[in-house]
Amino acid sequence: MDIDKAPGLGEFLRTRRARVTPEQAGLPATTGRRRTTGLRREEVALLAGVSIEYYRRLEQGKQHRPGAAVLAAVGRVLRLDEDEQRHLAELARAPRPGAAAGSRAAAPSRALRPDVLRMLDIVDPCPAYVLSRANDLLAANARGLLLLPGIEEWPEARRNTARYTFLHPAARSLYGNWEDVAAATVAHLRAAAGRYPDAPDVTGLVGELVVKSEEFAALWQRYEVRSRTSGRKHFTHPGTGTMTLGYEAYEVARTDGHRLIVYQAEPGSPDHDAMLLLGHVGDARLGTTRVGDAHV
Repeated sequence: MDIDKAPGLGEFLRTRRARVTPEQAGLPATTGRRRTTGLRREEVALLAGVSIEYYRRLEQGKQHRPGAAVLAAVGRVLRLDEDEQRHLAELARAPRPGAAAGSRAAAPSRALRPDVLRMLDIVDPCPAYVLSRANDLLAANARGLLLLPGIEEWPEARRNTARYTFLHPAARSLYGNWEDVAAATVAHLRAAAGRYPDAPDVTGLVGELVVKSEEFAALWQRYEVRSRTSGRKHFTHPGTGTMTLGYEAYEVARTDGHRLIVYQAEPGSPDHDAMLLLGHVGDARLGTTRVGDAHV
């Protein structure tokens, strides 16, 4: 293995240029059949204002620390959105395999401060939970846990919303827009893998899901990148029926990628009524208003 290569950079650039047509890039139409899907390397180099050799090395992951201006130019040519441009920058500065391990390679902390745990109570009756950078379910209020029926049957160390989406049988019937949720979940993990390239929790989860879920493996190969900060999910919940809830994701300060996810619906709406009903269904064994495996 070439220890100078930036992992994932070449794959990302190749998939992005494959989706951009010459017409979209502003190049004149050509006659005859093109052997390359999307843009050629030399076309990207020309449009970005760099040499062909420079771009070739960049796509091979061999160009050390490319400048921000170069990455911005390549991003414009490849029509990258904000999340993809950030992902490109993270891949370009990722430590090379074999380099000294940094803090991002350390085992992640699952500890939560009391202030963060109190937030789960403060937002009640809105379902809420705290996820790690790899989507491990670190803590939840009662409605937050009940929103994912069956996940409480798993050991706390196995509770993970990505694992739940692809491997738990209840998820298929729970999410009315399962395909959208699944695609967004994989795109988020792609972004996390770029941000934390050596993170054992992220790489371990991806490896498990690639092996256990053909659908995950297919979506992973698409190389979509998206940070999940807000959206809507359509639920067909066994205890409350159908409901559509919006969600917001808030980064937790002084953590390595923890996020507080809060669901909500407009007060007085049928969706809000169904959300409130979550507090009256479920297994009485859940007991307390908050569950989690660690706090400090």
